[in-house]
Formats: sequence, structure tokens, C-alpha cells
Amino acid sequence: MGRNFKSVKKKYDEIVIPKELDNVVQDALKKRRTKRLTAKWSAGVAAAALLFTTSVNVSPAMAQALSEVPIVGEVIKVITITQFEEEDGLLSADIKVPAVTDLENKKLEDSLNEEYLEEGKTLYKEFEAIMKKVNEGETGHYAISSGFEVKIDNEQILVLERYVDRIAASGSTTLQYDTIDKKNEILLSLPMLFTDESYIQIISGNIKDQMREQMNSDTDKIYWVEDAGLEDFGDFFETIQAEQQFYINHDGKLVISFDEYEVAPGYMGTVEFIIPTEVLNEVLVSNEYIH
Repeated sequence: MGRNFKSVKKKYDEIVIPKELDNVVQDALKKRRTKRLTAKWSAGVAAAALLFTTSVNVSPAMAQALSEVPIVGEVIKVITITQFEEEDGLLSADIKVPAVTDLENKKLEDSLNEEYLEEGKTLYKEFEAIMKKVNEGETGHYAISSGFEVKIDNEQILVLERYVDRIAASGSTTLQYDTIDKKNEILLSLPMLFTDESYIQIISGNIKDQMREQMNSDTDKIYWVEDAGLEDFGDFFETIQAEQQFYINHDGKLVISFDEYEVAPGYMGTVEFIIPTEVLNEVLVSNEYIH
């Protein structure tokens, strides 16, 4: 099983999350803006006391990692501000926290980075709670990992995808997207793209049509949608959320995303639907982003 639980418990008991954690990270981000910061990734539970910290001392491995950081356009950069890793026979965690830097819109930059930091802290606390249960004698396997990628990067749009994978009795994946107008440096939301709330029903109807078409053409696909031969299933997909996860792809098309188990069985994984622009034209504010 690897290290025994007494060893894990000893390391867990030694974890001390500094009260000044938020200040540490904010100082790091400020240093990054002045080009003096390089990130240091913490590793292992023994280093968890320094979770979400940064340093100017960089190992060769870290220098190589930083050289592979995705560069967004000529201005905006996305970096891994910190990483927490731990692996045991029963427990494992790999939590990466991104940060957006070099935006002129510092209010947006700070807001995004605070959100990412809070997400990372929440995931760490989740793993910490599982460790506590293990130390108290509970058995079972648990793994959590999070990360990000620059999904779209063109002249106008930056899409940052963030994922969280959890494995316990079964696995699940959740995705979140931030779509940024790079020219105007604003964060796009789904409602702001449309003239009124009718987009919810319009998009939902098109997604249902796509679900049925896919199921008719591929028997391996199943969606929880009415009138698709699933009469005994009671909880069908009805409508998207007003703030449903979305992004705008390289072709300027709206893509709606669903987490694992949200609208289909788990084996389907996360699923997404490209919405034809002609379906949306009557309710689009403009064709600035979607065309």
C-alpha cells in the first residue's frame, strides 16, 4: 500500500496553513506584474504548509516547466501560480492553480485570480478532509486532480478551460470556462451575448434536437432527453442554465458544455454541443463574437 497510515497521519498533523495565505499569493501576483516573480510549485504533504506560495528560487525542472507556460497573444499570460501534489496507495492529489497576468484591466485580473485561488483552496480542503477520515480509520480510494489549458487563443478571444477530476467509488469530471475578450479586456457571460432570456429556450431546443439526431445515428450514444426511446427514465434534460458553461470556438461558434452525468450517463463523459449561428441570429446582441 506504500507508506503506512501512521506516516501519512504524522505528515497530516504537521500541516499548518498560514493565516497570511491570501497576502502571500497577492504579493506573488504583484511581483509577477513587475516581472520579478517566478513560480515555485510545492510538492507533497510535508510541503503543504507552504501551499499557494511562490519564490524567486527556481529548480531546473521548474525552469523547464515555466518555459512551457502557454502565452496568450502578445500581452496576456496564463501561468501555474502553485501546485500541490501528494500520492499514497489510497490517496492522491494534484491541484494546479492558474493565474492570468499582464492584463491592463487589473480589476478583471484580480477577480479572476482570486476566484482561481479560492477554487484551489476549496479543493485542498476537500482533500484534507478525506485525509482526516483515513487517519480516523476509514478505508477506500480517493484521487483528485485539477488543472487548466488555454483552449482558444486567437486575435480576439481567450478561453481558459479549468477541470477537476475526482475518483472515488466512481469517477467524475467538471469543467469551467472563462471566455475573455482580449481587445476590450472583459469577461464574457452567456446572458450578455443575447437581447433577452429567450436564448435559454432556443439553445435548449436545439440541443435536444442534436441529442435525438446523435442517438438515432449512433446507438452507442445516450442522452437523457424525451422522445428518444427512454420512456422509463424520469429526469430528462429540460433547459440549460442561464449561466450554463460555454465558450466560443475558433470558428466563432457558440459551444455549450455539460459536466459528466449532467445530461448523459457517465460513460459519455463531458459533452458539448455547437449551436448553429442561424439558430441564434434573432436574439444575438451582435455578431461581434458569434458569427
